[in-house]
Amino acid sequence: MIDIEAHLAPLNLPIHIHTQAARLMLAIAMAHSLYDVPQAATRAEGFGLGLETVKALNPASIEGLYVAFDTAAQARQAELPS
Repeated sequence: MIDIEAHLAPLNLPIHIHTQAARLMLAIAMAHSLYDVPQAATRAEGFGLGLETVKALNPASIEGLYVAFDTAAQARQAELPS
């Protein structure tokens, strides 16, 4: 399982954004099937897109979130049987 805090801590996110991002990463990490992983990842990416749209974070933090979500999805897909 991916270390969520290790991926989010360097981004120095505001607490409310950090909390939601951690929940979304946990949902990816807890996906039950290969079908569920992309659904959870898409939800997380939508969160990132929303933050990007309203310019809630700087571009580096947004990119860091996208990378964290993608890393979590790839890790979970690797853990699940095909």
